[in-house]
Amino acid sequence: MGIRHSNNPCSSLLLCFVVLLLLVSSCSGNSNVGVRCMESERQQLLDFKEGLMDPFGRLSSWVGLDCCKWQGVRCKNRTGHVTVLNLQNYHLGGTIKPSLLHLKHLTHLNLAENFFGGTQIPKFLGMLNNLRYLDLHSSGYGGEIPPHLGNLSHLQVLYLGGNFGLRAESLVWLSGLSSLESLDLARVDLYDVRGSWLKAVNMLPSLVRLYLDGCQLKSLDLTLPSLNLTSLEVLELFDNPIKSPLPHWFSNLTNLQVLDLRSNNFYGSIPFWIGSLCKLRILRLNSNRLHGGIMGVLDRFSACQNNSLEILYLGGNYLVGSLPQSLGALRNLQELDLNTNFFWGSIPASIGNLSSLELLELSDNNFNGTIPESFGRLAKLSTVSLVSNQMEGVLTETHLANLTRLDSFRLTTYHNKSLVFNLKHDWVPPFRLTTLVLINCLIGPSFPVWLLVQTNLSYVIVSNAGISDIVEEEWFARLFSSCWFVDLSNNSITAKLPPRIFSEMLEKVDLSRNNFVGQIPLWETNATQLYLQRNSFSGSIPENIGELMPRLKTFFVSRNQISGRLPSSICKMMGLKFLSVSHNRLSGQLPDCWNKLRSLKAVDASNNSLSGEIPSSLTSLCHLILLMLGDNNLHGDIPFPPNSCRQVPLLYILQLRSNLLGGNIPEEICRLSNMRSLDLSNNHLIGSIPKCLHNFTALKYGNRSLDYEELFDLQDGTINEQTMLVGTKGRELEYSRTLLEVKNIDLSENNLIGEFPKGICRLAFLDTLNLSTNYLSGSIPDNIGDMRWLESLDLSVNKFSGPIPSSLSSLTLLNHLKLSYNNLSGRIPTGYQLQTLNDSSNYQGNPLLCGVPLLTRCPGDINSPPTPSSLGGSKDKLWLYLSIAMGYIVGFWGVCGTLVMKESWRQAYFRYVDELKEKLLLWIALTSARSRRMIEKGNN
Repeated sequence: MGIRHSNNPCSSLLLCFVVLLLLVSSCSGNSNVGVRCMESERQQLLDFKEGLMDPFGRLSSWVGLDCCKWQGVRCKNRTGHVTVLNLQNYHLGGTIKPSLLHLKHLTHLNLAENFFGGTQIPKFLGMLNNLRYLDLHSSGYGGEIPPHLGNLSHLQVLYLGGNFGLRAESLVWLSGLSSLESLDLARVDLYDVRGSWLKAVNMLPSLVRLYLDGCQLKSLDLTLPSLNLTSLEVLELFDNPIKSPLPHWFSNLTNLQVLDLRSNNFYGSIPFWIGSLCKLRILRLNSNRLHGGIMGVLDRFSACQNNSLEILYLGGNYLVGSLPQSLGALRNLQELDLNTNFFWGSIPASIGNLSSLELLELSDNNFNGTIPESFGRLAKLSTVSLVSNQMEGVLTETHLANLTRLDSFRLTTYHNKSLVFNLKHDWVPPFRLTTLVLINCLIGPSFPVWLLVQTNLSYVIVSNAGISDIVEEEWFARLFSSCWFVDLSNNSITAKLPPRIFSEMLEKVDLSRNNFVGQIPLWETNATQLYLQRNSFSGSIPENIGELMPRLKTFFVSRNQISGRLPSSICKMMGLKFLSVSHNRLSGQLPDCWNKLRSLKAVDASNNSLSGEIPSSLTSLCHLILLMLGDNNLHGDIPFPPNSCRQVPLLYILQLRSNLLGGNIPEEICRLSNMRSLDLSNNHLIGSIPKCLHNFTALKYGNRSLDYEELFDLQDGTINEQTMLVGTKGRELEYSRTLLEVKNIDLSENNLIGEFPKGICRLAFLDTLNLSTNYLSGSIPDNIGDMRWLESLDLSVNKFSGPIPSSLSSLTLLNHLKLSYNNLSGRIPTGYQLQTLNDSSNYQGNPLLCGVPLLTRCPGDINSPPTPSSLGGSKDKLWLYLSIAMGYIVGFWGVCGTLVMKESWRQAYFRYVDELKEKLLLWIALTSARSRRMIEKGNN
């Protein structure tokens, strides 16, 4: 439709005005049209460019006569003067030349996110008098901040943060920046400034944003009556070692919108007045040392007419109490993080009012109540973590049906499965999770449909959930193709895995303690941890497993029904740390390629049918901590090749029991100074016991050579799943979680000869020594009493002779002793711990022994008259027992008997008790009332 012609003079006038406006806008709308940059300033920019290193050619556009068209340069519309130089993230280096001083109209200079090699910030920048914006953050500057920057009186924004080599000894120069609105000194070292930084900042009345995170600040000036920073909206002081209570002058900052004090050492309770900062949108006080409750603070926040709080982080403190109902008044709250505190009770029902809540993090507390049904009203909830609590009760569809945005759900309780998922078996939820963690919650016995339909999972743990159902093979195929972490351990799931599994993202799989059957699949994956122990897998380990899973670090398939040989391709897993194939049906020889596995720390192949000799490459590994090959058919000598380790080998546990090993115990074994458990029992070893076993310094001094990282690796990845039989205290005990604490030497049931090495008695921290069923002779060393931590000693079925050393009675922890079937003679020592070991079978088979507990009397004992000392001792014991009996009779009947016999006294006594109880209850009530009044007065 055309434009209708009009003779209205007003319309003509309006048309002329529009045309004029278009002409003006066309002339002035583009600063680079019509007016070119000043030639002198163009030359200065080129000179400035010559000092820079530009490896990516970001300044290649700096050619031609009009510098206003150059990248990163902006000019004033009418005059062509350069006003803005923005070179952020240009990857520049080199030197900032003083030619910038000739850009007299420069108001905005941004050189952030470049790298200037730790050089000092140029002092001449303090002469750019018109500068209003200076951004040098994350640019690799170092040294002292030049105080000349304090001359920039028009400066409104100063960003120097992220320069890790930058420091300041004083901030007095800040007082010259009277117009400053935003100051960023994050990661600048202000250690030498000490407490004076606050006074310097307090001289900036226009300041709106202050960033001082990670500045090595240690204190706050608590003597300041108030702050002049009444315009401050953002205050970030996180990642400092500030040790202080929260200062009261924070309450003056009534315009504050962001307060971030996390990762400091603030202590004391959270003051109620923080809840009066009604404009706060973000409050982060996590990772401090704050204690007490949060009811008063939340009550104050809920009283604000226009409550703005969106993010509340209080995790990692020592806060206690239950969550108040006033929590539900924070209707704008989007993120709530209270993790790692000591909160208890139930989640309040008012939480359903938080309609904007997206993140709920309550893990690592003592919550021991229920999850309310109002939880199901949190329609925007995306992330929930209730890990490591003691939640109880029942979850139904009402709790979950409206959570359409739920993406991550984590919930763990204690082992008693006190939290039950009571959902219909065929219920289909509205959410599709990417992360699911459910530990010790009762979900089973059937495998629920709501879990089967979760097709977006990438991280899943459903452990000890009471599931005892059959699961189809196809579901596992989908799961492994999309996840990088899968843990379905400690259930009774019956399933057969797909024969071949391919996944580049898969890192950890834990299917342990279930009823999986069939062969171990061909895993083509980059996984580093594979736990399949305690199932019913059969068949053999894939011959090419080393090629299929070259990045594997932990491989556990113990306690299955696996047969065949241990494939040599395992040696292609160059990063392998933990290998456990025990309690299976493996046969054949061990591969001889272990010297390629330099990171190997633990090998457990015990309780199989392995044969052949122990490969020397296995015992030569310098970082091996645990080697368990017991209960097999291994033969030959114990191999200990020449020492090739730069440091002392780390071997802690060597268990070769119940094999067919022969030869001598090699002297080289004494190099294993970290040895804590040596078990060579039930073999065919000959020769004498090495006299150098006292070189086991870990048993001599009780020291531990493993660092915390190695201990964590062992405890977390290995020891918690390993078991080891230890012959101690006359029976075999199975150790698992405390395996690293076992300290024993067991050389029993061999053909060893020679004497008891005296050096063994210097192993003061040894708790079990078993040398039984050998051909050892000679006497028991007199210094055996030096083994002060010894609990079990078995020297039975040998040829020891001579008397039993009297020092044996000083072993106060000894609770198992076997010296039977030797050639010992003389009187059996008495006293202390030996009096409790009065079983005659401990000494039988020694015809020349006499004395208690044997019936054989020693020479001189028969018809010997009692000595005066023995008579005196008997009399003393008699008087002791009589005194105890008389004291009991007098004490009991002197009090209770009188009350029974005399009614008036009995009534007076109970009347006194009642009065005392009433006084105590009155005192408690008065004290509680005073405390409440003081608290209410403090709140007001």
